[in-house]
Amino acid sequence: MAIHRHSAGSPLNADLSMTKIDSSLNDSLVLQSDFANEVGTGLTKTPKRLPSRFFYDDEGSRLFAEIMHLPEYYLTRSEYEILDTNQEELLRLFASDGRPFELIELGAGDGLKTKILLNHFWSEQADFTYVPVDISQAAIDNLTADIRKKWPQMPIQPRHDNYFNAIEQLSNRTETVQNRPRLVVLFLGSNIGNFSPTEARDFFRQISQSLQPGDLVLTGFDLQKHPAVIHAAYNDRQGLTRAFNLNLLRRINRELNANFDLSAFDHYEMYHPETGEARSYLVSQKEQTVTIRDLNLTVPFGYGEIIHTEISRKFTREGIAQLAEQSGFELTNWFTDCKHYFADVIFRK
Repeated sequence: MAIHRHSAGSPLNADLSMTKIDSSLNDSLVLQSDFANEVGTGLTKTPKRLPSRFFYDDEGSRLFAEIMHLPEYYLTRSEYEILDTNQEELLRLFASDGRPFELIELGAGDGLKTKILLNHFWSEQADFTYVPVDISQAAIDNLTADIRKKWPQMPIQPRHDNYFNAIEQLSNRTETVQNRPRLVVLFLGSNIGNFSPTEARDFFRQISQSLQPGDLVLTGFDLQKHPAVIHAAYNDRQGLTRAFNLNLLRRINRELNANFDLSAFDHYEMYHPETGEARSYLVSQKEQTVTIRDLNLTVPFGYGEIIHTEISRKFTREGIAQLAEQSGFELTNWFTDCKHYFADVIFRK
């Protein structure tokens, strides 16, 4: 029987290409709708608030990549040290029983720290696939291009998506435990600190329900420490954190046809050592009214009125162990940097 191959310009390939475009467009529309809904809801609350997950448009991702290199921002250096020091042990844990594994990274960004592990795993000829997930298309594109340049043969399955959709996809897998690789979920950089205690528990429960026994989650936790160290990390002298926070208003202007005057708002951060919470705000510097045309919404601001944009919780070892237990995991491994500023922790299903 003859096999008919379709040329690059054939209708079949055109249909497949269009399917990919339609799927990508649909994902973008869903993300855009989520953004619009959250902005409309958050700016009509008292006090006003905007979810921190919307920081990471292309410009926000670029700014955060710069923030990670700031001298005040200890989190990146601390976690980098942990991963660099413990890369052999992590490979042993991920590849135990000789099973291949999928490294699924939620919020991959530029992959700066993860590349430490990727380089070691690849040099040791580990059998794994890297699955970076990020809400920023530019971040995913840049990371994928960089990975393919450094390690052309490394299996990579990039995904432009948010955490929750990516986790839901895990639960839709149909392979049996015996026939699929171990799933290793990476959630680095203390992103879990942006969740409330209830949200963090529910988030890990959702992951737990999507995994099988023996699967792992490696999560970064920023630990409680001297308040001055934490305060400085969110108030850098170069003003990058301020620009990062204000960029959220710029994004609303661009994507929702609003007229925020960025010069009329300021960045403010505070750390409360009793609760372990660092909170970021945008503060209106005058009485003003903002129009968001795409939402048909007018938002009044008083002088000194705040928009709460981020919470960054700091943890204790006891609190992390309790979170694991409440979420259906066992805390099996604890790695920290030399200053005990930060911990990377393995939860086992």
